[in-house]
Amino acid sequence: MSLKKIIQQDKNYVLQTYNRKPLILVRGKGIYVWDIENNRYFDFFPGWAVNNLGHCYPAVVDAINKQSKDLLHISNSYYNLPQTELAKMLCHLSFADKVFFCNSGAEANESAIKLARKYAKRNLGSNKYEIITMLGSFHGRTMAALSATGQKKYQQGFEPLVRGFKHVPFNDFEALKKAISEKTCAVMLELIQGEGGVNSISLEYLKKLHNLCKKKKILLIFDEVQTGIGRTGKMFAYQHFGIKPDIMTLAKALGGGVPIGAMLTTDKVASSFKAGDHASTFGGNPLACAAAIAVLKTIKEKNILKNTMEKGSYFFKKLKEIKKEFSFIKDVRGKGLMLAMELSFEGEKIVEDFSREKVLINCTQGNILRFMPPLNVNKKEIDMFLKILKNIFRQYEKLGKKRK
Repeated sequence: MSLKKIIQQDKNYVLQTYNRKPLILVRGKGIYVWDIENNRYFDFFPGWAVNNLGHCYPAVVDAINKQSKDLLHISNSYYNLPQTELAKMLCHLSFADKVFFCNSGAEANESAIKLARKYAKRNLGSNKYEIITMLGSFHGRTMAALSATGQKKYQQGFEPLVRGFKHVPFNDFEALKKAISEKTCAVMLELIQGEGGVNSISLEYLKKLHNLCKKKKILLIFDEVQTGIGRTGKMFAYQHFGIKPDIMTLAKALGGGVPIGAMLTTDKVASSFKAGDHASTFGGNPLACAAAIAVLKTIKEKNILKNTMEKGSYFFKKLKEIKKEFSFIKDVRGKGLMLAMELSFEGEKIVEDFSREKVLINCTQGNILRFMPPLNVNKKEIDMFLKILKNIFRQYEKLGKKRK
């Protein structure tokens, strides 16, 4: 079937909720993917940070194959060996004592919202239900997660939203203090806003926020759906700051490409959930957990975090150098291998230019290019990418000079 016919079939039968690129990807290995016509692409934004180890990482594929021969799925009415092992690993790697498994970041955030409200009502009073989140945040597409999201463009047309959420400017402590009321039960935020433009939290703000939450008995929730599982150079982004949350959410990279989400918390907070309070049919099924176990073992055994820090530092330095060459680059920011370049004009055309050069990247907020290669990327691959980036940017520089 031709490319044109496949795209038309998609339009005929698939709900059109995505602005798809005219690419049909059929195979992946490491940092590369191939389309249906066997063209090879350099993937510097693999699955919205899902493929942290690249495409079809051998240890993950082997774990999936092995588990698929034993047991794909069982009800959470029974014990599940891979789930128990994965929960133990996540707790030992983090601040947490308990884990709830689900299928996505939105579900993990829904779980966190429900737990925060249940904890507050049981321990602090029946009027405690409000959650403060940040402008520019993104927490998912389900109704509560969407209501928590601090970007109106995602909410338009879905009103009325779930009540009980307040949005304040990111890194503005005075605005946060003013928003807190006798109804506040939690503050929920990303330490680096991914969809918001790779905006990082300041240590000073986070320290003040943490102290205020402790003082007022407000739960602190970190959404690490995009930053978690090594993306910033630590297993979890909160470890850069030395401040622990009460609840943390994970998804994306945890399963190495297999859908899985997780909500982590302390024994104190977890005790508010009783049997029947929350559930997920597919949450923590053996297949997804086996994949996630392989991801975590690989990150440890292959020194992936060290590589992320080293290559992230190198990549960031080179992007900063490029910024000096081109006046239309407004900023370079990020941490580890979660990096962004803010432009003075719309960036979607540049995404298309990269695609023509057989490189895949992403643009968010209209003018912010995001670069999130696999965490095992090497220096040669980064240099290849930078060469293409500079060649594309030189074309834009020439166009700009001609206009002048």
